[in-house]
Amino acid sequence: MPLGQRAGDKSDSRYCGVEVLDFPAGEGLPAVLNHSLASAFDFILAPLVDPNYRPTPGAVLPVSASDLVLGPAQWSNHVVGKISEWIDLDAEDERLRLDSELTLKQEIAWASHLSLQACVLPAPRKSSCGNYARVVNQILQGLTNMHLWLRLPLEKSEPMDDDLDNKSEIVDSWELWNSFRLLCDHSSQLCVALDISSTLPSINSLGRWFGEPVRAAILQTNAFLTNAKGYPCLSKRHQKLLTAFFNHSIQAIISGRSNHKVSPVPEGVLSGDENYIEDAPVRHALSPYLDYVAYLYQRMDPLPEQERFEINYRDFLQSPLQPLMDNLEAQTYETFEKDVVKYTQYQRAVAKALVDRVPDDAVSTTRTVLMVVGAGRGPLVRASLQAAEETGRKLKVYAVEKNPNAVITLHSLIKLEGWESLVTVISSDMRCWDAPEKADILVSELLGSFGDNELSPECLDGAQRFLKPDGISIPSSYTSFIQPITASKLHNDIKAHKDIAHFETAYVVKLHRIATLAPTQQVFTFTHPNFSANASNQRYTKLQFEMLPDMGSCLVHGFAGYFDSVLYKDVHLGIEPNTATPNMFSWFPIFFPLRKPIYVPDGSPIEVHFWRCCAPTKVWYEWAVTTPTPSPIHNSNGRSYWVGL
Repeated sequence: MPLGQRAGDKSDSRYCGVEVLDFPAGEGLPAVLNHSLASAFDFILAPLVDPNYRPTPGAVLPVSASDLVLGPAQWSNHVVGKISEWIDLDAEDERLRLDSELTLKQEIAWASHLSLQACVLPAPRKSSCGNYARVVNQILQGLTNMHLWLRLPLEKSEPMDDDLDNKSEIVDSWELWNSFRLLCDHSSQLCVALDISSTLPSINSLGRWFGEPVRAAILQTNAFLTNAKGYPCLSKRHQKLLTAFFNHSIQAIISGRSNHKVSPVPEGVLSGDENYIEDAPVRHALSPYLDYVAYLYQRMDPLPEQERFEINYRDFLQSPLQPLMDNLEAQTYETFEKDVVKYTQYQRAVAKALVDRVPDDAVSTTRTVLMVVGAGRGPLVRASLQAAEETGRKLKVYAVEKNPNAVITLHSLIKLEGWESLVTVISSDMRCWDAPEKADILVSELLGSFGDNELSPECLDGAQRFLKPDGISIPSSYTSFIQPITASKLHNDIKAHKDIAHFETAYVVKLHRIATLAPTQQVFTFTHPNFSANASNQRYTKLQFEMLPDMGSCLVHGFAGYFDSVLYKDVHLGIEPNTATPNMFSWFPIFFPLRKPIYVPDGSPIEVHFWRCCAPTKVWYEWAVTTPTPSPIHNSNGRSYWVGL
């Protein structure tokens, strides 16, 4: 049964498994499974073949149980196969190597016959695992639905001060995973199962794994401490790690012999309730560990409402909008209009601008001309009029909108609200309209996930001709940011298209299963109004990122992009992680992928170049890495991705 109910969480992390250490021969497997399920475990990690088996001519594979002892749904939903641990495909002994290859293929074939969802592969025995990866890669070519989880210890040794001269080998299981995954060409069916023991690497080192396809955290019983009442518990660091795994849809599997000879633990023990009655019968030797894991899961806060709204968009690649080329649909407008926080910020900015523009002693005699360029269905018009009412300023509004369908809605809104004397609707592209008078304030919401990627600079440059020389633009400036990330899922989703064009496209995506590898840095900044005679919206920048300390080596799949905007003075709006506006959902980050992921050795920086290029009919980005190894220049001449003017 699930670990518990957590509002909004429907992920696999609700289910906890148990590893079967002893080979369940004959009728043992159904009994072990039933006992585990009755003890509230959701599935078992069990050996499929007798560990003493070695292939001989004519021998029948000594499987743990016939496929008939369990129903197809039981095999599929409640059993994860464990491949024999004696297998060593990179052994010096040729006989062992060949036996290992044959046995591995036989066991995977049997697991596939049983319709198992996954099988756990034993950890490579040495850092050089080329033959093991070759055989696994062959197997992956023939699999349809089943995933293979490579079992690895979660460890990264740190160099000791007195080892600096000896250059002793640093053990880093991520390096082993990276070698294996590269040899298997980033197969989407190759995943990771991490063995969690009593010691953990540094926080930054652990962080790398959140961008990898980790499916299970195998909690060894020796990782547990003992609380004052004799029950198992985890250290604060282990608790934090397990909670983070739960948030990333990673399942827990409990493994090992029980080190705590106690009855299954009632919830009262864990919560500190002294009134519990210790009368629960012993179910499974590892039930106390399961109870503690369930306690940690149930203790997590419910998913916030915004996260529940966004959950179906997690790691889902979306092409950015083309707001100039295409007219938005009603559903898109409606989604953006629900973002109360965004329009509250705009209202604050307009209110401050009105107060600065019109002193208190001129309120009765001065009418401010405000133009909303790109008015859509009217949310900025409403925010501006509310700001005028709030500050007691008189306002005349021009609502300029190029989408004829949105203009219909605008007219209806103005009639409904009785704004006919306050608002004039202009059905025109802001770049082509000749305004009858100059504006005091120009308001727009043309920002994209990367700030300028929906052509706000070009649109506002075209519209600023009807702004007074001392006029105010809201927003007044915006800056884009990037940071390198590990994002295996996004890389594999793009790779599935089997072309270069998708690797040269920037995607809007709710980033979730990623690892951020360095702090964000600024890319491009635009300021409005911009009355410079030689103004150009072309940009180029070169950035060097120093990877997080103590992290170790990493693999960069691309760059996450964000923006931060100054609407007016101290009123800002943005999604840059350090300054993001809380509870705002109008923008997800943007992702610039790399055709070939870049391996960054421990201690090495990564240098990236970004260009914003302009032509008469389109604007596009180009990007490339030059350090530690050069990448191709992506999207040259906007051949794969551009925004049309």
